Amino acid sequence: MTRPPLVDYQTHPSLYRHWKLAFNGPVATLTADFDENAGLAPGYKLKLNSYDLGVDIELNDAVNRIRFEHPEVRTVVVTSAKEKVFCSGANIFMLGVSSHAWKVNFCKFTNETRNGLEDSSTHSGLKFLAAVNGACAGGGYELALACDEIVLVDDRSSAVSLPEVPLLGVLPGTGGLTRVTDKRKVRHDLADLFCTSVEGVRGQRAKDWRLVDHIAKPAQFADKVRTRALELAAQSDRPADGQGVELTPLQRTVEPDALRYAHVNVLIDRVKRVATFTVKSPVGPQPTDVAGIQAAGARWYPLQMARELEDAILSMRTNELDIGTWLVKTEGDAAAVLAMDATLMAHRSHWLVRETIGLLRRTFSRLDVSSRSLFALIEPGSCFAGSLLELALACDRVYHLALPDDAERAPKITVGATNFGLYPMATGQGRLQRRFYDEAPALQAVQAKLDQALDADAAFALGLVTSNPDDIDWADEVRIAVEERVAMSPDALTGLEANLRFNGTENMATRIFGRLTAWQNWIFQRPNAVGEKGALKVYGKGDKAAFDWNRV
Repeated sequence: MTRPPLVDYQTHPSLYRHWKLAFNGPVATLTADFDENAGLAPGYKLKLNSYDLGVDIELNDAVNRIRFEHPEVRTVVVTSAKEKVFCSGANIFMLGVSSHAWKVNFCKFTNETRNGLEDSSTHSGLKFLAAVNGACAGGGYELALACDEIVLVDDRSSAVSLPEVPLLGVLPGTGGLTRVTDKRKVRHDLADLFCTSVEGVRGQRAKDWRLVDHIAKPAQFADKVRTRALELAAQSDRPADGQGVELTPLQRTVEPDALRYAHVNVLIDRVKRVATFTVKSPVGPQPTDVAGIQAAGARWYPLQMARELEDAILSMRTNELDIGTWLVKTEGDAAAVLAMDATLMAHRSHWLVRETIGLLRRTFSRLDVSSRSLFALIEPGSCFAGSLLELALACDRVYHLALPDDAERAPKITVGATNFGLYPMATGQGRLQRRFYDEAPALQAVQAKLDQALDADAAFALGLVTSNPDDIDWADEVRIAVEERVAMSPDALTGLEANLRFNGTENMATRIFGRLTAWQNWIFQRPNAVGEKGALKVYGKGDKAAFDWNRV
């Protein structure tokens, strides 16, 4: 596969090639009408509403615009413009010609997009209804599964299916197996039948097996969808009279070795295979009331910063595969960050503030699941406080410079109220809870220092940082740590980091990102899937897959 030199995650409805977005009071309709000639890369056509990364980039953008630009919307109906086809899933030929890394990153982003639907339903009252008006297979059914409810047309032909195992020799890549069991609670034996069947399940049986919530004959389908969409909308508290905020284009400069935004910079050292992310604090007067926040719109610091950081993370994950270590820094005024946090906490029930917190939560979570080594560096001029401290808490290690002879210049961190539950990880835990395994003595000791600026020694004593070298040892210790990390096997590090970052009780989201992704990652490299006679390679060519029958 010839990958474009840069995958751009920024788009706009006027540029969409695959989705149509319409609004009718509390209901928005996202209609899949994928342009088969508008794949992100050459070598395949997006037939039968099959999708690639470009389709999901538009989907992510569309959902964000509904969140922020249309607060009156309470239910999003996801449906299709194609006759007899809802969505046939990820494009098989795209997967067949893609590199392993591309396939894995593609699945990760589509996972995040679908998890984001459930995140909005849980935290923001935005409900999703899949109106399945045709064949719904693989990733298409996984998209429907991410919705709150599924309505299937009962036309004797439309079915839902997860045919990846029998047809392609791989697994459903975006949470299908996990949602069938954990979310829809399909009985184990029926799930086994379903996931090893190519033709899928239709009509009343699909409802009886809990694969869908409602069925309707073609003549009643539109009315059923409309009625159920309004019933779901009645459960939401999104404001009918809210004033939306236009998500204006991000101002971004792309250089050969840098990404530069207003509040986020990324510098790339290709020789050392290291990128340095720097997030800046708010500067100047900031709004403290709802009217001021509304007036600031997309320029309101936490909203703009979250959008910039998300774009930077996604761009670096997709476009810079060799840059395996990310150094995370902050720059600016910690007091300004804490003042911002006070505004977030004071108005967290307002729809726009709630959506901004949601974007921050999902963006920080993108760091958690990025297969990159993350080291935070706390240096003079840093502002790791409150919300921005989450960046350090997301890292694998935290290095905090000690300046015992210069108390004024010594960098400090500040734990704030936002660090106790405002930004849960995919596990549902806060990062402080994860750090200390929910052990009360450690968390109480940290809470006792709430809103206090902590120097390196104090932070180290509380267990908030990994190391606290002084200025004599700082440069060498950080340099050696980074050089050692860069020299290790990236495959082993990806597995190590994923295991260590997600401790504690599993839930549906962690199983999707952890267990399922690990298995899919392995299967994507096996000859049975991607060898010359692997199922994924021979699909559509009329050849039969040749399997190695040894169980591994």
